[in-house]
Amino acid sequence: MRNIKLIIEYDGTNYAGWQIQNSPQSAPIRQAGAVHRPQTKTIQETIEKVLEKILQEKVKVIGSGRTDSGVHALAQTANFRTHSLLAVSKIQKALNSLLPKDISLKEIGEADKDFHSRYSAKSKTYRYFILNSETRSAFLNKYVWHIPYRLNVSLMRKEADALLGRHDFKSFCASGSSAKTTIRTIKKLSIETRNHKPSTIGYKLIIIDIESDGFLYNMVRNIVGTLFEIGRGKFPEGNLKKILLAQNRKQAGPTAPAQGLFLVEVKY
Repeated sequence: MRNIKLIIEYDGTNYAGWQIQNSPQSAPIRQAGAVHRPQTKTIQETIEKVLEKILQEKVKVIGSGRTDSGVHALAQTANFRTHSLLAVSKIQKALNSLLPKDISLKEIGEADKDFHSRYSAKSKTYRYFILNSETRSAFLNKYVWHIPYRLNVSLMRKEADALLGRHDFKSFCASGSSAKTTIRTIKKLSIETRNHKPSTIGYKLIIIDIESDGFLYNMVRNIVGTLFEIGRGKFPEGNLKKILLAQNRKQAGPTAPAQGLFLVEVKY
């Protein structure tokens, strides 16, 4: 049996996340500035249905991790096993011709028989976009969190250093998580600003990248929501370390909206 590895890009706006839902979704989480668009279809089931047509057999596509409803991916890694002898180039071409336009198969290849997109992963990197501008963007609104007032990015960077390394991230884990442990290691965390100027009117983007050996349910969005509170002056200097040590979700900031979050890389 062949083991096929996929690198997938998708716009998560119209999907209930990556993973097929086996039970009703939990109650809405505390989330800042988001528009609620309930969805039922998932990226996983959409790809599986198309693969079933192409390969003439049922397959299970395993993702490197779950992305929540509305979250996007620039490079989600997945794999599936098949008895089909169809060339990978033909599978890719067929998938991209039949999949919805908001899902694209960027790469495909044969993987070792022991490769598992989730359990073989060494780290993942997520990127969050904040549009820090007085006016919103008609074109970027599905991919950023619009914050119309100025944020103290320097303080956000300084406070974020407390999260680097191996810690218990219970304060940033949403309720309902099935994780056996809330201890994770953040390897890198950067906060950059970039001017986005598609016209004479420019926008300021704040880009937050987090690489970790694993992520808890809503961990990135809860960290971003806490950094937002720091940037706007609600949480004083030195408070992020206290929030981390408290191991209490109620001490941290709100959950940032899903649309600003992208899975950008999975390392093996």
